Amino acid sequence: MTRQVDEAPERAGSGHRRYPRAVLRRVAFIVFAQRVGLTLEEIGAELATLPGGRTPDRGDWSRLSSTWTERIEERIAELERLKAGLTECIGCGCLSLGRCRLANPDDRAALQGPGPRFWLDDGPPA
Repeated sequence: MTRQVDEAPERAGSGHRRYPRAVLRRVAFIVFAQRVGLTLEEIGAELATLPGGRTPDRGDWSRLSSTWTERIEERIAELERLKAGLTECIGCGCLSLGRCRLANPDDRAALQGPGPRFWLDDGPPA
């Protein structure tokens, strides 16, 4: 994001910088977007769509964050799978856990490809 002249910070008598509201809202957006899981590249692309001449409003922020719900739900589901499977075979084919013979007999997960197939939402083999 290129800083515009009207977004330059002012100096208070104490020497502290005072930033305009639009700049502070963008910083808050960046911090929150990172916590949601957006990359800096994705954040930059979204910020580039904001109006430059005014402070972004509720509608602007609502539009930008509208796609986040699905992303958050996907992360929650992934974490719930991780939590539920901490003591289960993760479908990697290692058969190092005694329970793997129950959850992954004859290494059937290997038929679905390499890696942690159950974590990749392939589910246990039929």
